[in-house]
Amino acid sequence: MKISIISGSHRHNSQSEKVARHIARNLEQAHIADQTWLYSLAGNPLPLWNEDVWNKTDEWENLLNPIRKELAESDGFVIIAPEYHGQVPAGLKNFFLLFGKFELGHKPAMIVTVSSGDGGSYPVAELRMSSYKNSRLCYIPDHVIVRNVESVLNDDPAQNNASADAYFRERIDWNLKLLAEYARALKTVRESGLALNDKFGNGM
Repeated sequence: MKISIISGSHRHNSQSEKVARHIARNLEQAHIADQTWLYSLAGNPLPLWNEDVWNKTDEWENLLNPIRKELAESDGFVIIAPEYHGQVPAGLKNFFLLFGKFELGHKPAMIVTVSSGDGGSYPVAELRMSSYKNSRLCYIPDHVIVRNVESVLNDDPAQNNASADAYFRERIDWNLKLLAEYARALKTVRESGLALNDKFGNGM
């Protein structure tokens, strides 16, 4: 099983990427996934969508094809979103314009949002509302909101709030195991032959 992790922060050395690295290690060390792939949107590596994506210009195809391959090979995803002014970062929204049902369709995804304070709920609602329609990505019911993120999931235990850190580590581990079960179950949906339908190519 391959699980891909998308770190949605635009910032280099972000707290979101710290959480993403923790999740990747957890997936591998707990043998939840055989393989992981972490893709960070730090520094905005994906240009804003334009119609040349549809025209399949060499510039876009050379950029997107290696990423498409990694996503298409994935059985499930972890989508990590920091809260920027109560919103999902623009780069992560752009990600969902560039990749769709052929890479993400009918595969489970776990939402993880990140806040330096007590926020983090608005990106959960935004992702559930607007990022799955045409991609057919299937968000699992359980998500994680990592609040006060600077004080948890650090490699140095002295930098962690012990009780909060223990809670988030246990909760993330449980959610990832649940994600893996959804990945196994949804594989049969994709193999049914009903998942890709030219007549009903877009969601309503």
